[in-house]
Amino acid sequence: MDTSRRAFVSCGPMTFKPTFVPPESFSLADWLLDARVREGKGDRVALRTVDRSWTYREIQAHANRWANFLRETGVQPEQRVLIALPDGADYVGALFGTLKLGAVVVMANPELKRDAVAYFLEYTRAKVALVAGDAYEFEVAAEEARHLGALVRADGPGFRDRLLAASDSFENFPSHRDDAAVWLFSGGTTGFPKAVVQTHRAFAYTTECYGKGVLRVSENDVTLSVPKLFFGYATGANLFFPFSVGATVALFPERCTADRLFDAIEEFRPTILVNVPTMIHKMVTHEEAHSRDLSSLRLATSAGEALPPELWQRWTDLWGVDLLDGLGTAEMWHVFLSARPGDVRPGTLGKVVPGFEVKLCNDDGHEVPDGDTGWLWVRGGARAIAYWQQQEKTEAAFRGEWYVSGDMLRRDEYGHYVYCGRGDDM
Repeated sequence: MDTSRRAFVSCGPMTFKPTFVPPESFSLADWLLDARVREGKGDRVALRTVDRSWTYREIQAHANRWANFLRETGVQPEQRVLIALPDGADYVGALFGTLKLGAVVVMANPELKRDAVAYFLEYTRAKVALVAGDAYEFEVAAEEARHLGALVRADGPGFRDRLLAASDSFENFPSHRDDAAVWLFSGGTTGFPKAVVQTHRAFAYTTECYGKGVLRVSENDVTLSVPKLFFGYATGANLFFPFSVGATVALFPERCTADRLFDAIEEFRPTILVNVPTMIHKMVTHEEAHSRDLSSLRLATSAGEALPPELWQRWTDLWGVDLLDGLGTAEMWHVFLSARPGDVRPGTLGKVVPGFEVKLCNDDGHEVPDGDTGWLWVRGGARAIAYWQQQEKTEAAFRGEWYVSGDMLRRDEYGHYVYCGRGDDM
């Protein structure tokens, strides 16, 4: 073992060289979507829903129509668009359409209650909110929203005709790699969540480092997710990662249950399943677990909560599919600690994703030895700009190149990280 890792060293700012730096003029919508058409993958299936399949060329045209529609509705570059749509083609089109316009995506749970909707509309100052289905809570809250220009029902009377009447061509806004792209919401312990402002650069960085580097996503993959797209975990693993290589995304709008998930796996035949421990438990304890067909999967991911070793073992015994636990935060957008295919130690979060650097520090900011518990410090090319309207919180969490989490971890002698809990709970 490298004994120098045991020494207490400064965890202050140091020069970090990212492994991927996009050009200054850089748009996620172009990098993830338009580039697939330019490189000859326009006729590959980009999206499968219960109703139909969409090629990359069709999704590009759909996103262009959304961009034109949003501009006609009054959205300008850098303004926020709140997307509270069910998973499907309109969600994908609206998200990329917003980015094409140079506006900022705010993703919200379509099942939010009125007080939460009112908070989101006031806090984000969204110019437009996009809803569908039972949107009564949004409709009532929108009546009092000071900054909202329009509440758009994507399944409302006449909307589809308006969208189809919009041009399927659009000249993307020349976004900068460090422009805000998406607001992610950090799970707080009190009150409503605060937004973490993430850039075009950040999403591309983790797509390269984790999506391509660890998951090895390729154009032959089909992805399916338990969390819905408004969760950053799913936005990456079940949209951005597969779109970056011309793979296929499978979406269904219903709330995920074990029965619905088993059916979706057998219908869409995914190769990558984006999962969470709660659903993993429901799957392995399901009365039909032994008879359901998961043979299409080459791996599954787990994040969001602890994955007990015994749960990992039950999954492995049942299906023999690599189950990769990992840790990510909204502040770093996505996963930066992860197990690898063929390198899994149950009960740990795996190792540092290449392209990131992690240290565990004591209260004085000095690194602790392997085996000791310390505060999680992480840096890499996916760090957020700030917490919106939270200067003190930003200054406390973002120290130079580092993000200092409230999580406590320890590292074993093999370089695997073990989650120990939140610092304020210990």
